[in-house]
Amino acid sequence: MPDLFDRHRVIDVDSHVSEPADVWTSRVASKWGDAIPHIENHEGKDVWCLGGEPLLPVGMTALAGYDGTLPDCPDTMEDIPAGAHLAEDRLAYLDQEGIDAQVLYPNVGGFGSTAFLKLKEPELMLECVRAYNDFLVEWASADPKRLIPVMATPFWDVEASVAEIERCAANGHRGVLFGSQPTDFGEPHLASTHWDPIWAAAQEAGLPISFHIGSSSNWDMETAQVIGMRANLARLGANAFMDNEKCLADIIFGGVCHRFPKLAFVSVESGVGWLPFAIEAFDWQWANGGIYKDHPEYDLKPSEYFRRQIYGCFWFEEFGLEKAFELFPDNLMFETDYPHPTSMSVGPASIAVRPREYAERVLGGIAEDTAGKVLHTTAARLYGLGSE
Repeated sequence: MPDLFDRHRVIDVDSHVSEPADVWTSRVASKWGDAIPHIENHEGKDVWCLGGEPLLPVGMTALAGYDGTLPDCPDTMEDIPAGAHLAEDRLAYLDQEGIDAQVLYPNVGGFGSTAFLKLKEPELMLECVRAYNDFLVEWASADPKRLIPVMATPFWDVEASVAEIERCAANGHRGVLFGSQPTDFGEPHLASTHWDPIWAAAQEAGLPISFHIGSSSNWDMETAQVIGMRANLARLGANAFMDNEKCLADIIFGGVCHRFPKLAFVSVESGVGWLPFAIEAFDWQWANGGIYKDHPEYDLKPSEYFRRQIYGCFWFEEFGLEKAFELFPDNLMFETDYPHPTSMSVGPASIAVRPREYAERVLGGIAEDTAGKVLHTTAARLYGLGSE
């Protein structure tokens, strides 16, 4: 009997592109010199530099198939998987794994454009965001039906963000990437009406808002001196999942979902096994705390706002999925995180299994209709990809 990947056109809703070396140097005005994001080789390792300072090794975000674990990583762009940075090779990878389409996220700018703040020049910061967005559409043009671009946002400038959403929606982007904790960077709280023009623009364009984990500033590297580098990196990676619980609380309790009922929000790379408890806790505290006294305009419970317009993504996890599928069959989507260190990519040092094998393990026993929603239908509707 054909397996799940044969029976459904699988959409992977979270993957990353290892940006080629010329993304910014070929698109940003040369007057900015070495401040423009570019790659330098430092002691045999290709390193992204931004604002004249080293940012991160190229190989750190492309460990798929690598025989090692962070902080070790491939040395150069030539050493990472070709599918990490070449569109035609990414399509070949999708064919190999039986995946129909893949949603694309960045690396260098961070998961909310926060790395560009290091540039300090607003004009250059905006140029870098626009250059990345243009690059991603060009990269995805290798097959726009299978490679799904999500735009970066110059969140420090609301007016510029609105203009960029309108521009990118017209150019083919299918979603808007936004940081989950703007207060970490001196900006208003996520629930503030300060951001309403951005939500309104995305709602008007029909583009979902993506909150990808890792967009906060809470990357405590000093604890490595206490517990060791590998233990600390693993700790930080696990803790990052829970940052999005706070994000969901902010947009629900803060009335963002209420004010923008047709706007979808995606909690990216955060897993879903924790959702049943979190949403139950939201409902309990909502009722027990008498929220209606301060907000009589709120017409739904948190669980109802969630079911109406919030989505979660998962990979690797197994405990807790059954309850999440039962409660939220229309709100969950499948991802691989390719080619990141935690991706569903088989390698000598990874405990991951191939996406097809994992899907059979965790989805093989649930209703076919629910499996179809998780693997294809929900994402197809959210990103305007058609349906089976």
